[in-house]
Amino acid sequence: MNTKARIESILNANLLDTSITGLPTFRLSELQLNGNQKSELDFPLPANRRLGHLAERVVSELIKRSSNYNVLYENIQLIENKRTIGEIDFLIEDVSTKQVMHLELAYKFYLFDPEISTNTFNNWIGPNRNDSLREKLGKLKRKQLPLLYHECAAVKLSSISIEEATQAICLLVSLFIPYKYEQDLDPEYKNAIKGYYIDLEAFCSLDNSIKSYHLPQKTEWGMDPSNNETWSDFNGIEKSIGTSIKQRQSTLCWLREGDVYSEIFIVWW
Repeated sequence: MNTKARIESILNANLLDTSITGLPTFRLSELQLNGNQKSELDFPLPANRRLGHLAERVVSELIKRSSNYNVLYENIQLIENKRTIGEIDFLIEDVSTKQVMHLELAYKFYLFDPEISTNTFNNWIGPNRNDSLREKLGKLKRKQLPLLYHECAAVKLSSISIEEATQAICLLVSLFIPYKYEQDLDPEYKNAIKGYYIDLEAFCSLDNSIKSYHLPQKTEWGMDPSNNETWSDFNGIEKSIGTSIKQRQSTLCWLREGDVYSEIFIVWW
């Protein structure tokens, strides 16, 4: 994996702010990183880690390399009666004000299904329909953020004043809309749209002879396709996509046509 491209993809990822989430927002753009350093950022990333864990590692390193925030704690497991009740992502500190913030991070991919409801917010679902934006925000509000005030946290975090800490989320998203979807979306969503989705039959019916393809591993999702160096023709990916669809696993595909790159999910549903 191109670690530099992976780091840049998270630093520059689109974010859903308070107008959508209803929660205080922390933007990675708030981190004061040297201008040249931003383009040169590169550090080791663990192999065989889930995408969410990679995102956490990148954000942790970005905060540590900033001049205006420190990481006080990260990945704090709270255990009660030998049972893990949850994990706090980060406690960070503003260098100048010494204000402590409980920060929860999420790096998600959602597809817009207009058939679910008339409420746009309710229509963003995971590629395999087993999660949603609504469910994620509900979990953050009801479970993740309240962890700071659990009695187990008071013991683990005895060096800080919990009652004076603020809380925020950093919800990084890549959004996808149906193929040839023509209705307009609010700018808050529109700015985060990375591509579209389509079913296998419709995908195979497209003119695929003039395009090149790559099926990124999930740890590569969200990266810029233009950084990819290995491409194949349609025949090189058709069987893999068919197998994934039979297993009810939607597949992300990168496309290249000349100097134009695009992203598409082929969905099983």
